[in-house]
Amino acid sequence: QVQLVESGGGLVQAGNSLRLSCTASGRVFSTSAMGWFRQAPGKAREFVAAISWSGGSTYYAASAKGRFTISRDNAKNTLFLQMNSLKPEDTAVYYCAARYSSGSYYYTAQDNYAYWGQGTQVTVSS
Repeated sequence: QVQLVESGGGLVQAGNSLRLSCTASGRVFSTSAMGWFRQAPGKAREFVAAISWSGGSTYYAASAKGRFTISRDNAKNTLFLQMNSLKPEDTAVYYCAARYSSGSYYYTAQDNYAYWGQGTQVTVSS
């Protein structure tokens, strides 16, 4: 079992940055592939970024590529999402997710993940 808690959300102006964190507890974090997803009001939850258990492989949605960076610190059981050049359309609840995985795999589909955090709100004003 893995418990996930996101933090770092808030209200920022367009063009600014935020760093989200996701702290994991429970079973071994370092053997879990991780991902970030988001859900805007009235829209379905969508993939943002993913990272392999080692951190050696990452993948981004087109909307995030070049602006967001996913990373992890396995020693601290923490996943990060650095978000730069934020836009109003980035406004959403952001969720981290985890699944056990070996090898250099990342996962982009929600159904691939077994564990989810409660989400943190990010609001970007224009």
